[in-house]
Amino acid sequence: MPHGNSGKTIRLSKSCLSQEEKEAVIGVLDREFLGMGTEVQRFEEELSHYFGRPALCVVNGTAALHLALQGVGIGVGDEVLVPSLTYVASFQAIAACGARPVSCDVLPHTLTIDWRDAERRLTERTRAVMPVHYAGGVGDLDGVFLFAGHHGLRVVEDAAHAFGSRYRDRLIGGFGDVTCFSFDGIKNITSGEGGCLVSEDRQLLQHVRDSRLLGVERDTERRFAGERSWEFDVSIQGWRYHMSNLMAAIGLRQLHRRECLASIRQARAERYRQLLAPHGGIGLLEQDYGAIVPHIFPIVLPRNIDRDRLRHNLQAMGIQTGVHYQPNHWLTMFKDHQADPLPVTDAIAKRLLSLPLHPDLTEEDVDYVCASLIDAIRRAGCLDDNPS
Repeated sequence: MPHGNSGKTIRLSKSCLSQEEKEAVIGVLDREFLGMGTEVQRFEEELSHYFGRPALCVVNGTAALHLALQGVGIGVGDEVLVPSLTYVASFQAIAACGARPVSCDVLPHTLTIDWRDAERRLTERTRAVMPVHYAGGVGDLDGVFLFAGHHGLRVVEDAAHAFGSRYRDRLIGGFGDVTCFSFDGIKNITSGEGGCLVSEDRQLLQHVRDSRLLGVERDTERRFAGERSWEFDVSIQGWRYHMSNLMAAIGLRQLHRRECLASIRQARAERYRQLLAPHGGIGLLEQDYGAIVPHIFPIVLPRNIDRDRLRHNLQAMGIQTGVHYQPNHWLTMFKDHQADPLPVTDAIAKRLLSLPLHPDLTEEDVDYVCASLIDAIRRAGCLDDNPS
């Protein structure tokens, strides 16, 4: 579909790769050692240096969450507090441990977990809280840690959206209990697929080193030496969750390009903010794009707009949009009819719309998206052009 007169579609999100990543993959193919080996070791070392504490790589961000929860002792019958407004991966990682995800409400201006609402949902079975860093922002993270510390809860951060973000001038992943990242194809940096978890909990780290390789004890060291474990012991439940050299080769080059990729995301998000803020009725998150690296750019639509029709009209103009996310407490698997309502989540979810955001997006693309969006909402009679 056309974009202006250029004939292109503005994609919602995409992988943004340079020739360096492609050559790195060819290098791994030429060496013909595609599994977990030296590239994974180097990626872990450089990530650990970046965060200032140990990082371990796995096959994807969901696996990172699953292993982190398993590693801190979450199991059958336990409960984990988590915002309902997140991708289902967060909930499935909890359920994979045999635990129950407890849906919590979000703060209206950041769409991150409302720890005061979470506190009302505590039971004797609650063992952990999983704040989700929505759109790269982290909300009241200090409040989350104080709340968790007061109740003796582990904190497993779902930072899939927040690679490169900072909170009070501290790098997300550089502090806290356990932080999990995703490196899938459209994240702030990518390894094609992949993810990592970061922590200083030595017992947890050793658990993850083994459990990502089917529980084979000390197999990580053998893999990094280009060898296999032929005689071994297994004493824990493990999974085939290790990262491959192919993934790590891409991830290493993306890590080296992180500042450039981040600055484009920040600049495009700030441009959206400047163009959309003057128009009443379009809700924007409270984000500091000098501190966070946004993965998506969600807006809250006016109450009376038909979101599906708006998305269809924008698609006809060559603009892809998305919805981040359908709340998990609406899903059959995670419904709890006895739970207290989530008024903020329920009120906002049907009005969320994500606009295109990725490092290949140009400023002209953002201008076109905003002009098209504003015109479509105005024609629907749902726009107040007199800012408060």
